[in-house]
Amino acid sequence: MHQSRAPLVDSSLALLAKGYAWLPDRRRRTAHPVVRARLMGRHTVALHGPEAVRFFSDERHVERRTALPGPVLSTLFGHGAVHTLDGEPHRVRKQLFLSLLTGAEAVAGLERRVTAAWDEAVASWPGRPSVVLFDEAGTVLTRGVCHWAGIPLDDAGPVARDLVALVDGVATPGPRHWRARRARDRREAWLGRMVEDVRAGAATAPAGSALDVVARHRDADGRLLDPHTAAVELLNVIRPTVAVCWFVAYAGHALHRGPGIKKRLAESDDAAYAVAFAHELRRFYPFAPFLGGRAVTDLAWRGEPIPAGALVLLDLYGQNHDPELWDEPYRFDPHRFLKRPPGRDELVPQGGGDRAAGHRCPGEDVTIALLRSLGPRLARLEYRVPEQDLRIPLNRVPSRVRSGMVIESVRVPALVGADVRAEA
Repeated sequence: MHQSRAPLVDSSLALLAKGYAWLPDRRRRTAHPVVRARLMGRHTVALHGPEAVRFFSDERHVERRTALPGPVLSTLFGHGAVHTLDGEPHRVRKQLFLSLLTGAEAVAGLERRVTAAWDEAVASWPGRPSVVLFDEAGTVLTRGVCHWAGIPLDDAGPVARDLVALVDGVATPGPRHWRARRARDRREAWLGRMVEDVRAGAATAPAGSALDVVARHRDADGRLLDPHTAAVELLNVIRPTVAVCWFVAYAGHALHRGPGIKKRLAESDDAAYAVAFAHELRRFYPFAPFLGGRAVTDLAWRGEPIPAGALVLLDLYGQNHDPELWDEPYRFDPHRFLKRPPGRDELVPQGGGDRAAGHRCPGEDVTIALLRSLGPRLARLEYRVPEQDLRIPLNRVPSRVRSGMVIESVRVPALVGADVRAEA
């Protein structure tokens, strides 16, 4: 038995109005294992749960190449990006990212660059009247990841603003979207020229750096990436790291709302708790609402038909707040991940399935590593949180702390300074 096939009213406007809450609300109103809707005139089926993650990640069932809307490619991913590929071309291109962003040595190298940039920036905060964590983290992350990637950078501020804009403008038809498009044009041109200079010998890239690897990469057809596509993929290496600024601001929010968590994170050298804190940030706070793909052929999910060509959504935000998977899912509690590590297809803020063959974010290990390092660093600072708008609106995608998370009267305790000197 499946839901009535009566015509569905298009829900595109409802999705824009409700944001993250749209799909979980629809799911709560149905007793069926799938949610049916119509988005942008297309038949849409939404799934959730670990089994659904595996179903969605199987390329025999769902492909993403033709499912990504033009506005998303023009802002977040870029035209010609790895996200637009499937099959062998996708696997070959994906290996480029896996070689750079996975493995203990690669992750540790990027982590060192970012934490060094953080420690340098934090040293100046006591002399400032206030600091907006979201903005400062964006600049710090840009400086760190560009240094790691071998990308010369005179001033991190404008680059950081553009990289943040690429993420911030992905799901809105208004000014944020057009700001993101202009930012993409600037940064693709900037990096495209850099790749051409490296190939021509007019500039050098550190061996093994992201700039070097992308400039030399050959696709499944044996050809070098054209300069535009190389620039697109360089942005897809550095942009996700800069997007961690959303979670740094969320970390400030969580520490303000949970002083006991701040105290434990600041005073403990427990690496497991820092990782648990990173996982809980990614589970609890909103980032990506869902993933989308197209049904490759006529399918069935738990007895429910999915016609070929239908838009298939994987509900990420709803799954990360599913009471069947998480005890008290709307309570921020890092301890839940001390009891046991998250299952691969349970915690899915950055997609699910196998990251080598599927569309799970290859930078997930980097995100966790950065948050496990920056979370304790933030917790050890002494500061005041002034009156501000700390709401996180679910109808804004991607959402964020409205104020950017402002802190004042920052003081760097002697212990933090000693740690900074030791690590430097």
